[in-house]
Amino acid sequence: MREQRGGPGAERAHRAREFDAFVAGAAGRLLHAATLLTAETRTRNPHAQALLTDAFAHTYAVWDRLRDEDPYDLTRRDLAARFARSAWRHRGGRGGVLGALPPQERLVLVLRLYEGIAEEQVAALLGLPEARVRAVCARSVAALRAASRKDGAPGAPSGRDGLSRETAA
Repeated sequence: MREQRGGPGAERAHRAREFDAFVAGAAGRLLHAATLLTAETRTRNPHAQALLTDAFAHTYAVWDRLRDEDPYDLTRRDLAARFARSAWRHRGGRGGVLGALPPQERLVLVLRLYEGIAEEQVAALLGLPEARVRAVCARSVAALRAASRKDGAPGAPSGRDGLSRETAA
């Protein structure tokens, strides 16, 4: 038998289509952020994929309760929280551009520079004072610049695995 229009089946299908459209638009950027966080390479990033899958699962679970909340922001916050809880697993770099940095520095740098989140919001998300977020970000950028000069590169990291917004799109 066919389902009635507007019935529970139709609502589930509509919900699934909305969520699929959200994932199609946000997955690439969020996967790149997760890859930067886990310090994996763009081609080998199983930990980043697992983090993102779990964050999307959480977003899907609360999808019906989202009213005025941005699903991208919710998923990004969940991704950051999951990474922070499992940061001990990501201490050593796996070849990614941010592999030389400790996990907390990677998290602050990705949220501030790649995602463009204000210091106040990053501080609130991570439970840190704003001054600490500012200091961690400055120290991380300085460390990346020093490492890039040491390797003979003329400037900060760039390219597909870099932090530049233009390269991620």
